[in-house]
Amino acid sequence: MGDEPFWLFTLDVKPGKFDEFKSLVADIVASTLKEPGTLAYQYAVTEDKRSVHIYERYRDSEAFVVHVEQNFAGYADRFHSMVTVRSLVVYGEPNAKARAALDTFNATYMTLFDGFTRH
Repeated sequence: MGDEPFWLFTLDVKPGKFDEFKSLVADIVASTLKEPGTLAYQYAVTEDKRSVHIYERYRDSEAFVVHVEQNFAGYADRFHSMVTVRSLVVYGEPNAKARAALDTFNATYMTLFDGFTRH
């Protein structure tokens, strides 16, 4: 069950930054759409536009590492200037290289023990 690791980020958007953040996210999503190993990459916002969730699912840990190193790295400084990461919950068993990137956000790791995924 360790295939296709996935996680949920919870972010707080800095006051007055949502419109700028939303524009940046549109660019990130368009770029991420070109990554064949990214299976799901979705943003959701609360009604007051202060809290955002990001759901990410990857074919495998290496696909995530490619996303971070070859795509997201170019957006990271602007992204982090507009939000604060409140939490990151990781499901599955990412490899050591993926965990090193996820650990920078004080990730909580959840081990899957039952269930299924349909495609």
